[in-house]
Amino acid sequence: MNSLFKAVWTNAVSRAFGKFASTKFPSLLQLLINYSYVKLTGVDLSAFNEIDQYKTLNELFTRKLSYERDITKDPNAFISPSDSLISAEGDIKEHTALQIKGFSYDIRELLSVNFEEDVLKTLENGKFINFYLSPMDYHRYHVPIDMKVLRVVHIPGLLYPVNMKYLKKIPSLFVKNERVVLECIDNSNRLFFIVLVGALNVGKMTLSFDERIETNTNAKEVKVYDYEDVSLKKGEELGMFMMGSTIVMLFEEGFVELVENLNGKKVRFADVVAYRK
Repeated sequence: MNSLFKAVWTNAVSRAFGKFASTKFPSLLQLLINYSYVKLTGVDLSAFNEIDQYKTLNELFTRKLSYERDITKDPNAFISPSDSLISAEGDIKEHTALQIKGFSYDIRELLSVNFEEDVLKTLENGKFINFYLSPMDYHRYHVPIDMKVLRVVHIPGLLYPVNMKYLKKIPSLFVKNERVVLECIDNSNRLFFIVLVGALNVGKMTLSFDERIETNTNAKEVKVYDYEDVSLKKGEELGMFMMGSTIVMLFEEGFVELVENLNGKKVRFADVVAYRK
């Protein structure tokens, strides 16, 4: 199966599913669809609205929390941007990070050529964390620390699934899939990246501060957006996936110390995952 066919197939399936998920069916049928999805995926709605409040499947995917989570007041703490599984975390060595044990990816290919070489060099010997969002998870993502966004790069690509089965089967999976890369700095001007990785049936990835960015379209060209005054506070909503996917965070050398023993564990949005040094 050549790459062109893969691109057409995975993106077409995702767009078709997105259309279905956005359709408002008659109330009883919609309730049946919602119940089926919750039962199939094991969604826990205890922190959300009742199931009959969601008028489309997409509303259920992108549900808001019914209460605010407590955000640490420690200014040096990075919080998890999402409810997710830490599929891998650790050190960046020779421009390489793990997607899962035994499979790696090149961070230069992940971020693309749209970042200067001296910027990419700062990540060598830095840290990485991969957050995998399953179909049962809360699909909104949040700001991990007070920060400024300097640049966003939207890179069209394939839409392979990013679950454990595929992470263990396809090398450099994150590099192959469509993604949105955020170049960020904290209030001490230290650099980190947030990479939103698309997946099969993830029809869209959104950013709360810029509605121009559209994913899973027919776009073929990389688009770059530069910013001068986008400042965001820890815990603010950053955007949403339309279904489960992955967030990768990359930190420059000497910036953070990761919380120990997170690999393979579930975290929730607002849990502390790293501390600034």
